Amino acid sequence: MSDTEIRVPNIGEFKDVEVIEVLVIEGQEIKKNDPLITIESDKSSVEIPSVFDGKVKTLKIKVGDKVSEGNLILILEEKLETKEKTRENKIVKKSFEKIQEIKSEIKQNFINNKITNISSASPKARKFARELGVNINQVTGSEKDGRIIEDDIKKFVATKSKIFEETKEVKPDKIQNEFEHSDFGQVEIKDIPRVKKIASKYLTNSWTTIPHVTNHDEADITEMENFRNSLTDMYSGEEIKITPLAFIIKALVSSLKKFPSFNSSIDKIETGKMTLKKYYHIGIAVDTPNGLMVPKIRNANNKKISLINKELKEVSELCRNLKIAKKELFGGSMTITSLGGIGGSFFTPIINYPEVAILGVGRSQKKQVFLNGKFQTRITLPISLSYDHRIIDGAEAARFNNEIKENLGKNFAYKLAV
Repeated sequence: MSDTEIRVPNIGEFKDVEVIEVLVIEGQEIKKNDPLITIESDKSSVEIPSVFDGKVKTLKIKVGDKVSEGNLILILEEKLETKEKTRENKIVKKSFEKIQEIKSEIKQNFINNKITNISSASPKARKFARELGVNINQVTGSEKDGRIIEDDIKKFVATKSKIFEETKEVKPDKIQNEFEHSDFGQVEIKDIPRVKKIASKYLTNSWTTIPHVTNHDEADITEMENFRNSLTDMYSGEEIKITPLAFIIKALVSSLKKFPSFNSSIDKIETGKMTLKKYYHIGIAVDTPNGLMVPKIRNANNKKISLINKELKEVSELCRNLKIAKKELFGGSMTITSLGGIGGSFFTPIINYPEVAILGVGRSQKKQVFLNGKFQTRITLPISLSYDHRIIDGAEAARFNNEIKENLGKNFAYKLAV
């Protein structure tokens, strides 16, 4: 076994051309005529083959290098005996002549797949195919003599994507239960509620499509709660009961006006476009016996808190009785999901796609807070803001939370018309 240098052969007018692919690695066993590298000029691309069998001992070239005739490609541990090696050397010249023939055919935009196995395409089209992970030899060219252009590659990808969408199936989980549940005791099989089955695909799409991040904070709602609990009818003197959620909706609308990116949607990120909404339709997560539903309070910016409070009761009842119109579950600005009536503090709500944020609200509680130089009893509200990190960054989310806290605080509550 001996070491043999493999160099760039006579490649005609190709000089100082770029290596765009290295097709072998050190330690790899190769055979004669196996491609070693691909070089590319302004006019075409060509593969340089090996002229010996052996094992790659040392690579002397990498992607991006510029090469000309005679440059060292690699050192090969050749397995041929001396007599066989002499015989192989006699055909080296013939191999180089074959490369010249290939180069000439590429230059004339003709492809002989039996000899070169390389499709006719411009360097720009080849680069585009590599970036998309497309085997250019599988693409049919639309230009003269089957030459491939970028549009051919785009059509190829679109066709493959369509076939995939039409034929793909939901794959089972990789981990399968080795036993049936009934092997361990009595069980009952029930149908999943229809609402939950419908919601599941939207939740899965949201979680897998959107890079979720959640910011947690607490809002001081002491003055808001004092104001809310003091509301009475001016004629009857009876207490007016308004849910805190109505105040939170108004606070959220005011925050959306100041931070319009939260009132947006991304339908297809690859288009590089986002839709900024000029309306304020706030989604409300309603807990029903059939599953979670999210109707919208339309044009909340134009409604008084008393009207919002009334509509909250109406849409919640429609959802629980499965009488809500389907359209009312779509077209939202941002959603509020509240666990305050049940319990808990912070959590990570899932964004209601195609919205870009959702506000989670926990149960308010009294806390001792150091304020104005002394400890005071204050009512605090846990808030959890989940947002789409493709559009909203952490600093903007923190500022948005601060705005909501301000809007729920001392000064805001008294400005709201009931």
